[in-house]
Amino acid sequence: MAKPTGFLEYPRETPKRRPVDQRVHDWLEVYEEFPIEKLQTQAARCMDCGIPFCHQGCPLGNIIPDWNDLVYRNRWRDAIERLHATNNFPEFTGRLCPAPCEAACVLGINADPVTIKQVELEIIEYAWQAGWVRPQPASHRTGKTVAIIGSGPAGLACAQQLARAGHEVTVFERDDRIGGLLRYGIPDFKMEKRFLDRRLAQMEAEGVVFRPGVNVGKDIDARELLEEFDALCLAGGATQPRDLQVPGRELEGVYFAMQYLPMQNRRNAGDEIPDEEFISAKDKRVIILGGGDTGADCLGTALRQGARQVLQYEILPRPPATRPPEQPWPLYPNIYRVSSAHEEGGERDYCIMTTRLSGENGRLTTLHAVRVEFVNEDGRQVMREIPGSEFSEPVDLLLLAMGFLGPEKGGLLEQLGVQLTERGNVWADENKMTSVPGVFTAGDMTRGQSLIVWAIAEGRAAARGIDQYLMGETLLPIN
Repeated sequence: MAKPTGFLEYPRETPKRRPVDQRVHDWLEVYEEFPIEKLQTQAARCMDCGIPFCHQGCPLGNIIPDWNDLVYRNRWRDAIERLHATNNFPEFTGRLCPAPCEAACVLGINADPVTIKQVELEIIEYAWQAGWVRPQPASHRTGKTVAIIGSGPAGLACAQQLARAGHEVTVFERDDRIGGLLRYGIPDFKMEKRFLDRRLAQMEAEGVVFRPGVNVGKDIDARELLEEFDALCLAGGATQPRDLQVPGRELEGVYFAMQYLPMQNRRNAGDEIPDEEFISAKDKRVIILGGGDTGADCLGTALRQGARQVLQYEILPRPPATRPPEQPWPLYPNIYRVSSAHEEGGERDYCIMTTRLSGENGRLTTLHAVRVEFVNEDGRQVMREIPGSEFSEPVDLLLLAMGFLGPEKGGLLEQLGVQLTERGNVWADENKMTSVPGVFTAGDMTRGQSLIVWAIAEGRAAARGIDQYLMGETLLPIN
Protein backbone atom coordinates (compact mmCIF):
# COMPACT_ATOMS: atom_id res chain seq x y z
CA MET A 1 0.00 0.00 0.00
CA ALA A 2 1.04 3.62 -0.38
CA LYS A 3 1.62 4.54 3.26
CA PRO A 4 0.19 2.27 5.97
CA THR A 5 -0.70 5.17 8.26
CA GLY A 6 -1.50 7.74 5.55
CA PHE A 7 -5.26 7.64 6.07
CA LEU A 8 -4.68 8.38 9.76
CA GLU A 9 -2.23 11.21 9.23
CA TYR A 10 -3.58 13.23 6.30
CA PRO A 11 -6.98 14.89 5.83
CA ARG A 12 -8.71 14.89 2.47
CA GLU A 13 -7.77 17.86 0.29
CA THR A 14 -8.92 18.77 -3.21
CA PRO A 15 -7.97 21.58 -5.62
CA LYS A 16 -9.36 25.02 -4.92
CA ARG A 17 -11.71 26.65 -7.39
CA ARG A 18 -10.73 29.98 -8.87
CA PRO A 19 -12.45 32.98 -7.23
CA VAL A 20 -16.05 33.35 -8.38
CA ASP A 21 -15.66 37.01 -9.37
CA GLN A 22 -12.85 35.92 -11.69
CA ARG A 23 -14.16 32.76 -13.29
CA VAL A 24 -17.67 34.00 -14.15
CA HIS A 25 -16.05 36.36 -16.64
CA ASP A 26 -14.37 33.65 -18.70
CA TRP A 27 -14.95 30.14 -20.04
CA LEU A 28 -11.82 28.52 -18.62
CA GLU A 29 -11.91 25.56 -16.28
CA VAL A 30 -12.73 26.53 -12.72
CA TYR A 31 -10.05 24.61 -10.78
CA GLU A 32 -6.61 25.85 -9.83
CA GLU A 33 -3.54 23.65 -10.24
CA PHE A 34 -2.91 21.06 -7.54
CA PRO A 35 0.74 20.67 -6.50
CA ILE A 36 2.26 17.24 -7.08
CA GLU A 37 3.40 17.03 -3.47
CA LYS A 38 -0.14 17.48 -2.23
CA LEU A 39 -1.41 14.90 -4.69
CA GLN A 40 1.08 12.32 -3.51
CA THR A 41 -0.03 12.99 0.05
CA GLN A 42 -3.61 12.34 -1.03
CA ALA A 43 -2.59 9.12 -2.76
CA ALA A 44 -0.94 8.07 0.50
CA ARG A 45 -4.40 8.01 2.13
CA CYS A 46 -5.35 4.91 0.10
CA MET A 47 -5.68 1.95 2.47
CA ASP A 48 -5.08 -0.77 -0.18
CA CYS A 49 -8.07 -2.61 1.26
CA GLY A 50 -8.23 -6.38 1.26
CA ILE A 51 -11.42 -6.02 -0.76
CA PRO A 52 -11.20 -2.66 -2.56
CA PHE A 53 -14.83 -1.63 -3.02
CA CYS A 54 -13.73 1.28 -5.21
CA HIS A 55 -13.40 -1.38 -7.94
CA GLN A 56 -17.07 -2.18 -7.47
CA GLY A 57 -17.97 1.50 -7.56
CA CYS A 58 -16.15 2.08 -10.86
CA PRO A 59 -17.93 0.68 -13.95
CA LEU A 60 -14.55 0.54 -15.72
CA GLY A 61 -12.99 -1.57 -13.00
CA ASN A 62 -10.11 0.88 -12.61
CA ILE A 63 -7.31 -0.64 -10.55
CA ILE A 64 -7.38 2.27 -8.15
CA PRO A 65 -5.20 1.11 -5.21
CA ASP A 66 -2.41 0.19 -7.62
CA TRP A 67 -2.10 3.61 -9.20
CA ASN A 68 -2.53 5.37 -5.88
CA ASP A 69 0.49 3.45 -4.61
CA LEU A 70 2.47 4.17 -7.78
CA VAL A 71 1.79 7.92 -7.55
CA TYR A 72 2.86 7.96 -3.92
CA ARG A 73 6.11 6.22 -4.92
CA ASN A 74 6.69 8.66 -7.79
CA ARG A 75 6.33 5.92 -10.44
CA TRP A 76 4.23 7.97 -12.85
CA ARG A 77 5.02 5.97 -15.99
CA ASP A 78 3.76 2.78 -14.34
CA ALA A 79 0.73 4.67 -13.01
CA ILE A 80 -0.46 5.82 -16.44
CA GLU A 81 0.02 2.34 -17.90
CA ARG A 82 -2.13 0.90 -15.11
CA LEU A 83 -4.75 3.60 -15.58
CA HIS A 84 -4.88 3.31 -19.38
CA ALA A 85 -5.30 -0.45 -19.06
CA THR A 86 -8.92 0.09 -18.06
CA ASN A 87 -9.78 3.64 -19.16
CA ASN A 88 -9.19 5.11 -22.61
CA PHE A 89 -9.91 8.68 -21.57
CA PRO A 90 -9.04 9.42 -17.93
CA GLU A 91 -8.74 13.14 -18.76
CA PHE A 92 -12.50 13.10 -19.46
CA THR A 93 -13.59 11.04 -16.46
CA GLY A 94 -11.17 12.89 -14.18
CA ARG A 95 -13.02 16.10 -15.01
CA LEU A 96 -16.60 14.97 -15.58
CA CYS A 97 -17.33 11.77 -13.68
CA PRO A 98 -19.19 12.16 -10.34
CA ALA A 99 -16.81 9.55 -8.89
CA PRO A 100 -18.94 6.63 -7.69
CA CYS A 101 -15.58 5.06 -6.82
CA GLU A 102 -15.16 7.60 -4.02
CA ALA A 103 -18.63 6.82 -2.69
CA ALA A 104 -17.52 3.16 -2.47
CA CYS A 105 -14.13 3.91 -0.86
CA VAL A 106 -13.73 1.88 2.35
CA LEU A 107 -12.17 4.88 4.07
CA GLY A 108 -15.43 6.70 3.37
CA ILE A 109 -17.34 4.49 5.81
CA ASN A 110 -16.32 6.68 8.74
CA ALA A 111 -14.05 9.35 7.23
CA ASP A 112 -13.59 11.38 4.06
CA PRO A 113 -12.83 9.10 1.09
CA VAL A 114 -9.63 9.12 -0.94
CA THR A 115 -9.49 11.78 -3.68
CA ILE A 116 -9.51 9.10 -6.38
CA LYS A 117 -10.84 11.35 -9.13
CA GLN A 118 -8.12 13.97 -8.67
CA VAL A 119 -5.34 11.40 -8.59
CA GLU A 120 -6.70 9.95 -11.83
CA LEU A 121 -6.74 13.37 -13.50
CA GLU A 122 -3.23 14.27 -12.39
CA ILE A 123 -1.82 10.96 -13.64
CA ILE A 124 -3.07 11.52 -17.18
CA GLU A 125 -2.07 15.19 -17.24
CA TYR A 126 1.41 14.28 -16.00
CA ALA A 127 1.62 11.67 -18.76
CA TRP A 128 0.57 14.12 -21.48
CA GLN A 129 3.15 16.66 -20.32
CA ALA A 130 5.84 14.00 -20.21
CA GLY A 131 5.08 12.93 -23.78
CA TRP A 132 4.03 9.42 -22.82
CA VAL A 133 0.58 9.52 -24.45
CA ARG A 134 1.37 8.63 -28.02
CA PRO A 135 -0.52 6.98 -30.87
CA GLN A 136 -0.64 3.20 -30.64
CA PRO A 137 -1.37 2.05 -34.19
CA ALA A 138 -2.06 -1.62 -34.71
CA SER A 139 0.91 -3.77 -35.71
CA HIS A 140 -1.24 -5.56 -38.29
CA ARG A 141 -4.49 -4.97 -40.17
CA THR A 142 -7.36 -7.43 -40.18
CA GLY A 143 -9.05 -6.13 -43.32
CA LYS A 144 -12.32 -5.81 -41.43
CA THR A 145 -14.29 -2.56 -41.45
CA VAL A 146 -16.46 -1.08 -38.71
CA ALA A 147 -18.76 1.95 -38.77
CA ILE A 148 -19.51 3.68 -35.47
CA ILE A 149 -22.45 6.04 -35.40
CA GLY A 150 -22.02 8.69 -32.72
CA SER A 151 -18.81 10.28 -31.44
CA GLY A 152 -19.51 10.68 -27.74
CA PRO A 153 -17.40 8.86 -25.14
CA ALA A 154 -18.99 5.47 -25.91
CA GLY A 155 -18.36 5.74 -29.64
CA LEU A 156 -14.84 7.07 -29.19
CA ALA A 157 -13.87 4.34 -26.72
CA CYS A 158 -15.23 1.67 -29.05
CA ALA A 159 -13.40 3.21 -32.00
CA GLN A 160 -10.04 3.38 -30.26
CA GLN A 161 -10.21 -0.20 -29.02
CA LEU A 162 -11.13 -1.54 -32.46
CA ALA A 163 -8.51 0.52 -34.29
CA ARG A 164 -5.82 -0.82 -31.96
CA ALA A 165 -7.10 -4.33 -32.68
CA GLY A 166 -6.34 -3.73 -36.36
CA HIS A 167 -9.76 -2.97 -37.81
CA GLU A 168 -10.56 -0.11 -40.19
CA VAL A 169 -12.81 2.18 -38.15
CA THR A 170 -14.96 5.07 -39.38
CA VAL A 171 -16.85 7.27 -36.93
CA PHE A 172 -19.94 9.10 -38.22
CA GLU A 173 -21.20 12.18 -36.38
CA ARG A 174 -24.16 14.33 -37.37
CA ASP A 175 -22.73 17.50 -35.78
CA ASP A 176 -20.08 19.53 -37.55
CA ARG A 177 -17.39 18.53 -35.05
CA ILE A 178 -16.48 15.26 -33.38
CA GLY A 179 -17.14 14.71 -29.69
CA GLY A 180 -20.88 14.37 -29.07
CA LEU A 181 -21.85 15.69 -25.64
CA LEU A 182 -18.17 16.18 -24.82
CA ARG A 183 -18.09 18.77 -27.59
CA TYR A 184 -21.46 20.48 -27.42
CA GLY A 185 -23.10 19.37 -24.15
CA ILE A 186 -20.32 20.02 -21.63
CA PRO A 187 -19.55 23.72 -21.06
CA ASP A 188 -15.94 24.78 -21.47
CA PHE A 189 -15.70 25.77 -17.80
CA LYS A 190 -16.08 22.06 -16.97
CA MET A 191 -13.78 20.80 -19.74
CA GLU A 192 -11.91 22.93 -22.23
CA LYS A 193 -12.13 21.42 -25.68
CA ARG A 194 -8.37 21.35 -26.17
CA PHE A 195 -8.32 18.24 -24.01
CA LEU A 196 -10.76 16.56 -26.39
CA ASP A 197 -8.90 17.71 -29.50
CA ARG A 198 -5.54 16.28 -28.43
CA ARG A 199 -7.12 12.86 -27.84
CA LEU A 200 -8.86 12.96 -31.23
CA ALA A 201 -5.51 13.72 -32.87
CA GLN A 202 -4.07 10.62 -31.22
CA MET A 203 -6.97 8.52 -32.52
CA GLU A 204 -6.56 9.85 -36.07
CA ALA A 205 -2.88 8.89 -35.91
CA GLU A 206 -4.01 5.41 -34.91
CA GLY A 207 -6.08 5.16 -38.07
CA VAL A 208 -9.56 6.16 -36.96
CA VAL A 209 -11.43 8.06 -39.71
CA PHE A 210 -13.82 10.77 -38.52
CA ARG A 211 -16.74 11.87 -40.66
CA PRO A 212 -18.53 14.79 -39.00
CA GLY A 213 -21.56 16.42 -40.56
CA VAL A 214 -23.10 13.10 -41.62
CA ASN A 215 -26.51 12.27 -40.17
CA VAL A 216 -26.89 8.52 -40.61
CA GLY A 217 -30.56 7.76 -41.14
CA LYS A 218 -31.05 11.03 -42.99
CA ASP A 219 -28.00 11.85 -45.12
CA ILE A 220 -27.15 8.16 -45.51
CA ASP A 221 -29.53 5.23 -45.24
CA ALA A 222 -28.31 3.04 -42.38
CA ARG A 223 -28.89 -0.05 -44.53
CA GLU A 224 -26.23 1.18 -46.93
CA LEU A 225 -23.70 1.11 -44.11
CA LEU A 226 -24.67 -2.51 -43.40
CA GLU A 227 -23.65 -3.37 -46.94
CA GLU A 228 -20.47 -1.28 -46.88
CA PHE A 229 -19.09 -2.26 -43.47
CA ASP A 230 -18.55 -5.61 -41.77
CA ALA A 231 -20.06 -4.38 -38.49
CA LEU A 232 -21.87 -1.35 -37.08
CA CYS A 233 -21.95 0.12 -33.59
CA LEU A 234 -24.82 2.42 -32.60
CA ALA A 235 -23.57 4.96 -30.06
CA GLY A 236 -25.84 7.92 -30.72
CA GLY A 237 -26.81 8.53 -27.11
CA ALA A 238 -30.12 9.16 -25.35
CA THR A 239 -30.84 12.46 -27.06
CA GLN A 240 -34.64 12.63 -26.85
CA PRO A 241 -35.28 15.32 -24.20
CA ARG A 242 -38.14 15.16 -21.72
CA ASP A 243 -40.58 17.92 -22.66
CA LEU A 244 -42.76 20.16 -20.53
CA GLN A 245 -46.39 19.26 -21.22
CA VAL A 246 -48.19 22.37 -20.01
CA PRO A 247 -50.25 25.13 -21.65
CA GLY A 248 -48.04 27.84 -23.06
CA ARG A 249 -45.16 25.52 -23.98
CA GLU A 250 -45.22 26.94 -27.52
CA LEU A 251 -44.32 30.48 -26.39
CA GLU A 252 -41.08 32.00 -27.61
CA GLY A 253 -38.41 31.91 -24.93
CA VAL A 254 -38.75 28.21 -23.99
CA TYR A 255 -35.83 25.99 -25.00
CA PHE A 256 -34.37 22.59 -24.25
CA ALA A 257 -30.99 22.67 -22.53
CA MET A 258 -29.43 21.03 -25.57
CA GLN A 259 -30.70 23.83 -27.78
CA TYR A 260 -29.12 26.36 -25.44
CA LEU A 261 -25.76 24.91 -24.33
CA PRO A 262 -24.25 24.04 -27.75
CA MET A 263 -24.59 27.60 -29.03
CA GLN A 264 -22.20 28.97 -26.41
CA ASN A 265 -19.72 26.18 -27.07
CA ARG A 266 -19.85 26.99 -30.77
CA ARG A 267 -19.15 30.66 -30.12
CA ASN A 268 -16.28 29.72 -27.84
CA ALA A 269 -14.91 27.63 -30.71
CA GLY A 270 -14.98 30.67 -33.00
CA ASP A 271 -18.23 30.07 -34.88
CA GLU A 272 -20.16 33.13 -35.94
CA ILE A 273 -23.78 32.90 -34.81
CA PRO A 274 -25.98 35.94 -35.55
CA ASP A 275 -27.35 37.58 -32.41
CA GLU A 276 -30.92 37.06 -33.61
CA GLU A 277 -30.31 33.29 -33.68
CA PHE A 278 -28.18 33.04 -30.54
CA ILE A 279 -29.95 32.04 -27.30
CA SER A 280 -28.52 34.30 -24.62
CA ALA A 281 -29.36 34.89 -20.97
CA LYS A 282 -27.85 38.38 -20.92
CA ASP A 283 -29.92 40.78 -18.79
CA LYS A 284 -32.74 38.21 -18.59
CA ARG A 285 -34.67 36.56 -15.80
CA VAL A 286 -33.91 32.89 -16.29
CA ILE A 287 -35.63 29.82 -14.85
CA ILE A 288 -34.10 26.37 -15.22
CA LEU A 289 -36.35 23.34 -14.76
CA GLY A 290 -34.28 20.39 -13.55
CA GLY A 291 -31.83 20.05 -10.69
CA GLY A 292 -29.26 17.70 -12.20
CA ASP A 293 -25.91 18.22 -13.88
CA THR A 294 -27.45 19.59 -17.07
CA GLY A 295 -29.35 22.16 -15.06
CA ALA A 296 -26.12 23.18 -13.32
CA ASP A 297 -24.44 23.50 -16.73
CA CYS A 298 -27.23 25.84 -17.81
CA LEU A 299 -26.81 27.83 -14.58
CA GLY A 300 -23.07 28.35 -15.02
CA THR A 301 -23.58 29.31 -18.66
CA ALA A 302 -26.38 31.78 -17.91
CA LEU A 303 -24.34 33.47 -15.19
CA ARG A 304 -21.37 33.89 -17.55
CA GLN A 305 -23.65 35.35 -20.19
CA GLY A 306 -24.78 38.02 -17.73
CA ALA A 307 -28.24 36.88 -16.61
CA ARG A 308 -30.04 39.34 -14.36
CA GLN A 309 -31.52 36.56 -12.21
CA VAL A 310 -31.40 32.75 -12.32
CA LEU A 311 -33.77 30.37 -10.54
CA GLN A 312 -33.42 26.59 -10.68
CA TYR A 313 -36.52 24.54 -9.89
CA GLU A 314 -36.65 20.81 -9.15
CA ILE A 315 -39.88 18.83 -8.79
CA LEU A 316 -38.33 16.39 -6.29
CA PRO A 317 -37.52 17.20 -2.64
CA ARG A 318 -34.14 18.60 -1.67
CA PRO A 319 -31.74 15.69 -1.09
CA PRO A 320 -30.41 15.13 2.42
CA ALA A 321 -27.03 16.53 3.45
CA THR A 322 -25.69 13.12 4.43
CA ARG A 323 -26.03 9.57 3.11
CA PRO A 324 -29.64 8.36 3.66
CA PRO A 325 -30.24 4.98 5.35
CA GLU A 326 -31.75 3.47 2.21
CA GLN A 327 -28.53 4.18 0.27
CA PRO A 328 -25.87 2.61 2.52
CA TRP A 329 -22.19 2.40 1.70
CA PRO A 330 -20.90 1.44 -0.87
CA LEU A 331 -23.85 2.70 -2.97
CA TYR A 332 -23.61 6.10 -4.65
CA PRO A 333 -25.84 8.33 -2.48
CA ASN A 334 -28.28 10.97 -3.62
CA ILE A 335 -27.21 13.83 -1.36
CA TYR A 336 -27.27 17.62 -1.59
CA ARG A 337 -24.26 18.73 -3.64
CA VAL A 338 -22.93 22.17 -4.51
CA SER A 339 -21.31 22.36 -7.93
CA SER A 340 -19.03 25.15 -9.07
CA ALA A 341 -21.99 26.73 -10.87
CA HIS A 342 -24.09 26.78 -7.69
CA GLU A 343 -21.27 28.60 -5.92
CA GLU A 344 -21.42 31.31 -8.54
CA GLY A 345 -24.99 32.43 -8.02
CA GLY A 346 -28.61 31.67 -8.68
CA GLU A 347 -31.19 30.20 -6.34
CA ARG A 348 -32.37 26.60 -6.03
CA ASP A 349 -35.84 25.57 -4.94
CA TYR A 350 -37.44 22.15 -4.60
CA CYS A 351 -40.85 20.46 -4.74
CA ILE A 352 -42.08 22.82 -7.45
CA MET A 353 -44.27 21.73 -10.36
CA THR A 354 -44.92 24.00 -13.32
CA THR A 355 -48.63 24.18 -14.18
CA ARG A 356 -48.67 26.57 -17.12
CA LEU A 357 -46.82 29.34 -18.94
CA SER A 358 -48.19 32.66 -20.07
CA GLY A 359 -46.91 35.56 -22.14
CA GLU A 360 -47.60 38.55 -24.32
CA ASN A 361 -47.53 38.74 -28.11
CA GLY A 362 -46.39 35.14 -28.32
CA ARG A 363 -43.43 35.61 -25.99
CA LEU A 364 -42.97 34.05 -22.56
CA THR A 365 -43.35 36.39 -19.58
CA THR A 366 -44.56 34.28 -16.64
CA LEU A 367 -44.19 30.80 -15.17
CA HIS A 368 -47.07 29.52 -13.05
CA ALA A 369 -46.36 26.77 -10.54
CA VAL A 370 -47.52 25.01 -7.41
CA ARG A 371 -45.62 23.47 -4.53
CA VAL A 372 -45.91 19.72 -4.06
CA GLU A 373 -45.22 17.19 -1.36
CA PHE A 374 -44.43 13.49 -1.48
CA VAL A 375 -46.41 11.22 0.81
CA ASN A 376 -46.26 7.51 1.45
CA GLU A 377 -49.23 5.54 0.14
CA ASP A 378 -49.10 1.77 0.48
CA GLY A 379 -45.31 1.78 0.50
CA ARG A 380 -44.76 4.10 -2.46
CA GLN A 381 -44.15 7.82 -2.74
CA VAL A 382 -47.02 9.78 -4.26
CA MET A 383 -46.80 13.42 -5.30
CA ARG A 384 -49.59 15.76 -4.19
CA GLU A 385 -50.15 19.44 -4.80
CA ILE A 386 -50.22 21.59 -1.66
CA PRO A 387 -53.50 23.56 -1.62
CA GLY A 388 -53.02 27.31 -1.66
CA SER A 389 -49.34 27.12 -2.66
CA GLU A 390 -49.81 28.39 -6.21
CA PHE A 391 -47.44 31.15 -7.30
CA SER A 392 -46.11 32.82 -10.43
CA GLU A 393 -42.66 34.04 -11.35
CA PRO A 394 -41.63 36.47 -14.11
CA VAL A 395 -39.33 34.86 -16.65
CA ASP A 396 -37.72 35.83 -19.95
CA LEU A 397 -35.87 32.57 -20.69
CA LEU A 398 -37.04 29.12 -19.61
CA LEU A 399 -34.55 26.25 -19.99
CA LEU A 400 -35.77 22.65 -19.83
CA ALA A 401 -33.15 20.38 -18.25
CA MET A 402 -35.43 17.59 -17.09
CA GLY A 403 -33.52 14.63 -18.43
CA PHE A 404 -33.80 12.44 -21.50
CA LEU A 405 -36.19 9.71 -22.60
CA GLY A 406 -33.82 7.54 -24.62
CA PRO A 407 -32.63 7.50 -28.23
CA GLU A 408 -34.49 9.34 -30.96
CA LYS A 409 -36.87 6.99 -32.76
CA GLY A 410 -37.30 6.74 -36.51
CA GLY A 411 -34.54 7.29 -39.06
CA LEU A 412 -31.51 5.23 -38.09
CA LEU A 413 -33.25 2.82 -35.69
CA GLU A 414 -36.26 2.39 -37.94
CA GLN A 415 -34.14 1.70 -41.02
CA LEU A 416 -32.14 -0.97 -39.23
CA GLY A 417 -35.20 -2.46 -37.52
CA VAL A 418 -33.41 -3.08 -34.22
CA GLN A 419 -35.43 -4.32 -31.25
CA LEU A 420 -36.12 -1.85 -28.45
CA THR A 421 -36.56 -2.49 -24.75
CA GLU A 422 -39.72 -1.66 -22.80
CA ARG A 423 -38.09 1.65 -21.87
CA GLY A 424 -37.42 2.51 -25.50
CA ASN A 425 -33.67 1.89 -25.51
CA VAL A 426 -31.87 -0.30 -28.03
CA TRP A 427 -31.87 -3.92 -26.87
CA ALA A 428 -28.51 -5.72 -26.76
CA ASP A 429 -27.29 -9.16 -25.73
CA GLU A 430 -24.35 -9.89 -23.40
CA ASN A 431 -21.91 -9.11 -26.24
CA LYS A 432 -23.61 -5.74 -27.00
CA MET A 433 -25.09 -7.06 -30.27
CA THR A 434 -28.58 -5.86 -31.16
CA SER A 435 -31.33 -8.02 -32.63
CA VAL A 436 -29.76 -7.42 -36.07
CA PRO A 437 -26.66 -9.56 -36.69
CA GLY A 438 -23.53 -7.46 -37.06
CA VAL A 439 -25.12 -4.38 -35.49
CA PHE A 440 -23.92 -3.56 -31.99
CA THR A 441 -24.74 -0.76 -29.58
CA ALA A 442 -23.11 1.06 -26.67
CA GLY A 443 -23.62 3.89 -24.22
CA ASP A 444 -26.78 5.82 -23.45
CA MET A 445 -28.49 4.51 -26.60
CA THR A 446 -28.78 1.09 -24.97
CA ARG A 447 -28.29 1.92 -21.29
CA GLY A 448 -30.38 5.07 -21.06
CA GLN A 449 -29.17 8.40 -19.67
CA SER A 450 -26.14 7.60 -17.55
CA LEU A 451 -22.60 8.59 -16.55
CA ILE A 452 -19.58 9.19 -18.76
CA VAL A 453 -17.73 6.36 -17.01
CA TRP A 454 -20.52 3.97 -18.00
CA ALA A 455 -20.37 5.25 -21.60
CA ILE A 456 -16.66 4.43 -21.86
CA ALA A 457 -17.20 1.03 -20.24
CA GLU A 458 -20.02 0.33 -22.70
CA GLY A 459 -17.86 1.35 -25.65
CA ARG A 460 -15.07 -0.96 -24.56
CA ALA A 461 -17.52 -3.83 -24.08
CA ALA A 462 -19.01 -3.28 -27.53
CA ALA A 463 -15.51 -3.25 -29.06
CA ARG A 464 -14.81 -6.63 -27.50
CA GLY A 465 -18.09 -8.00 -28.84
CA ILE A 466 -17.41 -6.67 -32.33
CA ASP A 467 -13.87 -8.04 -32.38
CA GLN A 468 -15.17 -11.45 -31.30
CA TYR A 469 -17.86 -11.31 -34.00
CA LEU A 470 -15.42 -10.37 -36.75
CA MET A 471 -12.48 -12.60 -35.82
CA GLY A 472 -14.03 -15.50 -33.93
CA GLU A 473 -11.90 -14.65 -30.90
CA THR A 474 -10.71 -11.53 -29.10
CA LEU A 475 -7.91 -10.37 -26.88
CA LEU A 476 -9.62 -7.11 -25.98
CA PRO A 477 -10.34 -6.78 -22.25
CA ILE A 478 -13.80 -7.31 -20.80
CA ASN A 479 -13.58 -3.96 -18.98
